[in-house]
Amino acid sequence: MLWRNSGKVIKMRLDFDTVSQFKMETGGNGQMDMLTISEVSKQNQISTRMLRYYEKAGLIKSARVPGYSYRVYDEVAVRRLRQIMVLRKLRIPVKQIAVILQDETQRRTLDILQENLAQLEEEILAMATLRSVLKALVSRLENNIRERVNLEILEDGELMEMIHMLKPPKTTLKEEHSMSELMKAGEVLEAKMDIRIVYLPPATVASYCCVRENPEDEAGAQIYAFIRENNLPVQKPDFRLYGFNNPSPGPGQTVYGYEFWATIPEDMEVKAPFVKRHFAGGLYAAHCIKMGDFHEWATFTEAMMKAEEYEPDWREPEGMGGCLEEELNIYNNIQDPVRQGADQLDLLIPIRKRSDV
Repeated sequence: MLWRNSGKVIKMRLDFDTVSQFKMETGGNGQMDMLTISEVSKQNQISTRMLRYYEKAGLIKSARVPGYSYRVYDEVAVRRLRQIMVLRKLRIPVKQIAVILQDETQRRTLDILQENLAQLEEEILAMATLRSVLKALVSRLENNIRERVNLEILEDGELMEMIHMLKPPKTTLKEEHSMSELMKAGEVLEAKMDIRIVYLPPATVASYCCVRENPEDEAGAQIYAFIRENNLPVQKPDFRLYGFNNPSPGPGQTVYGYEFWATIPEDMEVKAPFVKRHFAGGLYAAHCIKMGDFHEWATFTEAMMKAEEYEPDWREPEGMGGCLEEELNIYNNIQDPVRQGADQLDLLIPIRKRSDV
């Protein structure tokens, strides 16, 4: 990921029409110049890690130019990337996007969109009900204050009867929305993210670090093999798996490091290329994401920078200021050979009580 202790929310500047009318400068042969992963990342304000994740999921394809070490993308790949970005902002899961992009008849696409629309309408109706109840409470309180009447609101039979009779109004959505409106809606929803305060216990860990382009894949393959070969689910049924950038990529860099830590029994022997380390543990803020939603790091970090009771406590490992990514449900992922990694991650920021609280 490209986040680095900034706490700034990433904002994309895209016009909705560019999804279907994408244009770029072309070379003398009328074909689009190939773009590097850094150029695509910069132009679309999406992390290189997200690009690699979409490619690994089979949503886009890169190419290799003879004599050039980095991956490049053509017009087809960039156009598809922008389609993916719009679908993700519409909260369509990555697995369903893969189906949509391969659906030539568009029938399955229609089913998927209808399913997501039905779910969204349920949420809208639920929120409309809450809004109506809160408006009724506010109105009744304002009236009581004006008349200087002190009533037990929750025991007010008339008010409770009114709440039970509330019917949420039908919500009409505009047929057309600009990309800026879509981005704003996404930011509003992300700002409401669930954040937990957790304590990670100290642990002995087996560490593996890989420095290269796309290091997560190589490091992940090695640590998963280590877990299986040492039968960690049996030797340590409560084992956990953490990961973090080490070192983090700088602007325009495609080669960086990623390190995994698997917690192990204290007396377990660890052989090279793995390194036995001690994890001090401590207090962390945690936010769960679906695999691939790494852009939520920025919103999460900003939320903790502004939190009233806690503040970030940047520390080792240096690569991410002590921040970690924990693969959830790792026990089942290891036991099931069909699964290819985590579906969910906990983003973890080290924290401490604010000194001014």
